Amino acid sequence: MSNIFRLLFWFILITLNSFAQNDTHQILSPDGKMMVKIALNAERGLTYQLTYLNQAVVLDSRFGLKVNGENWEQNIVIKAIESRAVDTNWTPIYGERSNVKDQFNESVFYLNKEENKNKQLKIVVRVYNQGMAFRYMIPELENGGPLIKITGESTEFHFPDATKAWFTPFAQQEYQLMDLNNMHRESERPLTLELSNGLYACLGEAEMVNYSRTKFKSIPNKPNTIQGVMYDNVEEIAPFASPWRWVMVAKTPGALLENNDLIQNLNPPNQITNSSWIKPGKVFREVTLSTTGARTAIDFASKHQLQYILFDVGWYGYEYHDSSDARRVSVDPKRNPINALDLKEVIAYGKSKGIGVILYVNQRALAKQLDIILPIYHAWGVAGVKFGFVHVGSFRWTTWMHEAVRKCAKYQLMVDIHDEYRPTGFSRTYPNLMTQEGILGNEGFPTATHNTILPFTRFIAGAADYTFCYYRQDFKQTGAIENGVPRNKFIKTTAAHQLALAAIFYSPLQHMYWYDKPADSQDEPELAFWDHIPTVWDQSKVLVGSIGQYIAMARKSGNKWFVGAITNNDARELDLSLDFLESGQEYEAVIYKDDPVASIRTHVSIQKMKVNSKTILHLKLLASGGQAIEITPVLK
Repeated sequence: MSNIFRLLFWFILITLNSFAQNDTHQILSPDGKMMVKIALNAERGLTYQLTYLNQAVVLDSRFGLKVNGENWEQNIVIKAIESRAVDTNWTPIYGERSNVKDQFNESVFYLNKEENKNKQLKIVVRVYNQGMAFRYMIPELENGGPLIKITGESTEFHFPDATKAWFTPFAQQEYQLMDLNNMHRESERPLTLELSNGLYACLGEAEMVNYSRTKFKSIPNKPNTIQGVMYDNVEEIAPFASPWRWVMVAKTPGALLENNDLIQNLNPPNQITNSSWIKPGKVFREVTLSTTGARTAIDFASKHQLQYILFDVGWYGYEYHDSSDARRVSVDPKRNPINALDLKEVIAYGKSKGIGVILYVNQRALAKQLDIILPIYHAWGVAGVKFGFVHVGSFRWTTWMHEAVRKCAKYQLMVDIHDEYRPTGFSRTYPNLMTQEGILGNEGFPTATHNTILPFTRFIAGAADYTFCYYRQDFKQTGAIENGVPRNKFIKTTAAHQLALAAIFYSPLQHMYWYDKPADSQDEPELAFWDHIPTVWDQSKVLVGSIGQYIAMARKSGNKWFVGAITNNDARELDLSLDFLESGQEYEAVIYKDDPVASIRTHVSIQKMKVNSKTILHLKLLASGGQAIEITPVLK
C-alpha cells in the first residue's frame, strides 16, 4: 500500500570484544530529538534510557523476558548489532488521515546467554520522531528446539520523580489521575503519563495478536517504576516474536493523539487483496427485531445519511443459551414473542435504499459456529458482524479473536468487537476490523469530564465504538423520574456536546442514536451535523486540549472541515484559530451550539458566518457542553 518508498539500510556488526560491559549504543530518531541509549550491565543485564529534547523520559530500565524457565536479564553477551533506517509512506484503506509516514531508525541486538549458541534472543529497538518501540524475538535454532514457553516479562519503565498516570483498571471504567507509585493495581493500555518536566508520555503494545495481554503495574520497592504484567503464559514454536512495547513522547497531550499512527506502523501491511467491500459508515441500531421495525429503521437511516442498521442481541434467540442457533432467525421471545422478522426481506429492502445490515453474535455462538455461520451470512448479503461478550486477555482467546477476524475477511464481513477488547493496530493488517468497544461509552452514561479524558487516553490506541446517543436527554430536567426512566439513566451532557463528539471520537463504524428510536426524532435542524459528518478522514488535528478539561478537534474530509469542541463538567471559554484552513480561501461555517433560550426542546441554536484562515472563533461552552462546526469552502 506504500506510495513513496525511500529505504536506506546500513548494517553494522559489532563483536563482543567491541561492546564490552557498560558500553552504550545510541539510537537517534530521524529528527535527532529522541535518543535511546542501550547498555550492557553486569548486574542488570541489557538496559535502556530514553530522552526527548535532552530531557529524561525513561530513566535506566532493564529489558527482560522469561523463557522456558530462564530469565534473560543476566549472563548475557551481545554477539552482534544490526542497524537500518526506514523512511516511507503508505496509504490506509481508511483512517484518521489519508497518508501515513513511517520513518524510524532501528537496531537489532543479537544476544546469547552464557555463550550458549542454543540460547539465543533478539531485541529489536526502533526510534521514531514520536517515540520508541521494542520487541523480543526468539529465532529458530539449527537443531530445532523445544516448545517456547514465555511465563513473563521483567521489562521495566523507570520514570522521573513525580510522574503521574491516568489510571483505569479495566477497559470500560473511568480514569483517575494518580502518582505512579500508587498504581498498585494493573492499569489498562494505553497508559498516559504526565511528567514533572512538562512532557507527556504514553505506553502501550502493538501487534498483540497471538500473545497474552500485558497491563502495567508499579513495582514494589522501586520508586517511579512500572512493569508489564502478562495475563497468562504463552506457548509457541520458534521463530516467534512478542508484541511491540512502545513509548510515545510529546510536548502536549494532543500531540500524542496526533501521533498515534505509530501503533499501526508497528503492524504488518494490509493482507486483504480486494478491499473494495470494506466501507466505513454510520450505524443505527434496530431494537424491535421485527420486519416492520427494521424497515422503519432503514427509512430513518436513509433519511439521515446513515449507511447501516444493526440487529443487536436477540435476533437468533437468547444469546446466553447454548441451544441458541446463529445460523437462523429465531427471535428471543423475551424481546419479541411474535418472531415476525424476515431477515432476507429486510436485507433486500435495505439494499434498495443503500443501507447495509450488520448482525450481532455472542462469542458463545461464535466459538461454536464461526466456520458455519460466516458463509451463511455472506450468502445472505450481510455487511458485517458485531462480536459480543468477547473473551480477552488470555493467549488462547487473543489468538482465537484475531483468527476470527481473518476468517471474516475471507467472507467479506466487517467486524466490530465489543466489550473489553482494545486495539493494538491489527486494523492495518486486516482492515475489516473496523472498530471495537473497550471504552466506557454512552451505554454507561459517563460525565462530560470523562469524555474530555478519553481522547488523550483510550483513543490513542485507535478507534472506539462509543455508541452516540441524542434523544436520551433530560430535556425537561424535572424530578428524579422522567417518563419512567431514572434521571441517572439520561445522558449527562448537553445536546451540542453529543453532536461535537462525532468530530472528536474516531470510529470507522460509528453507531449513532444508540438508545434512540426513529419516533424520538422531531427532525431538529441541528441533526444536519450528524447527517453530513463522515466517519473517516484525510486530516485530523487537535486544536487545543487539556486532559480532563477540554478538547477541540478539526477533521477534514475532501474539501470540508468538521470541528468539535467540548468542555468537562465546568463552563469555559475557548479561542480557536482557524489557521488550518487554506490561505486565501473563504469558507462558510455553520455553528451548532448550546443555547438555553433556543425555542426547540434540545436547546441548540445554529449560526452561520464567513470565515477564513485568519479567523479566531470565541467559543462560550456551557458546563458539560460543546459546539459542533461544519466548514465548507465558498465557491468563487
